[in-house]
Amino acid sequence: MNGNSNGFGSAGAVAATEFLRRRHRHETGENQCSSAVVKRIKAPVPLVWSLVRRFDQPQKYKPFVSRCVAQGSLEIGSLREVDVKSGLPATTSTERLELLDDDEHILSIRIIGGDHRLKNYSSIISLHPEIIDGRPGTLVIESFVVDVPEGNTKDETCYFVEALIKCNLKSLADVSEGLAVQDRTEPIDL
Repeated sequence: MNGNSNGFGSAGAVAATEFLRRRHRHETGENQCSSAVVKRIKAPVPLVWSLVRRFDQPQKYKPFVSRCVAQGSLEIGSLREVDVKSGLPATTSTERLELLDDDEHILSIRIIGGDHRLKNYSSIISLHPEIIDGRPGTLVIESFVVDVPEGNTKDETCYFVEALIKCNLKSLADVSEGLAVQDRTEPIDL
């Protein structure tokens, strides 16, 4: 788990570890790597969740997504075609919604195709309420499992995916905290 740079005290680290154990289970094969990234966001869970749950609009906070076209309604098995901005070793990604739990604030996706090297990629993102600086905040945990591409090591693959997730979560924090500062504490419909 990569959470050391997020200012967790021992209680926060214990809580994150417990959330990982209960909600972030990945079966890891021999030629796969798995990891998790933790981020604290100074915005309430309903606001952050209103961005995360939009499987059909990841570009609202994911900076590497230029366009997304979703098929059907937001239900398990829904597909989305994502166009990736230039500069990354990818152009498109086809992704399936595996889990969308509005009560527990959990979203899971699986990449099933596209022009990239993230084969058999699956991720789970969960949101957990916490108090940050005396105000409602959100503990975000995103975990993943992915095949290690030929010519790469497990460490290189995990480092690359963790860097992408950290960038996405920083952007999620920036967008959410910007809305929270505007006193947008209710979920937003984008």
